[in-house]
Amino acid sequence: MPAEPKIAELAPSLDELTSYDKEHAVAYMRLLDADADEADWREIARIVLGLDPTVEPDRARRTFESHLTRAKWLAGKGYRDLLRSGWPRK
Repeated sequence: MPAEPKIAELAPSLDELTSYDKEHAVAYMRLLDADADEADWREIARIVLGLDPTVEPDRARRTFESHLTRAKWLAGKGYRDLLRSGWPRK
């Protein structure tokens, strides 16, 4: 099984789909699911992003918020470009 792509501290903030977005599309979907289930952000950071909020709380929170914001952008606007270009293959 291939390793998950490395999570950057900050997700892209461009108003266009990036290669990072394509590589992390599955993580974005997992973030949206966990957020919809009202999971605690620390649990999401640990499970989805692979960060330990007890060791680096500020970094974990910043990374979580950045990626959740990007996931919501992708779900609202960027998904069209993702569908046009084809869902990323593993």
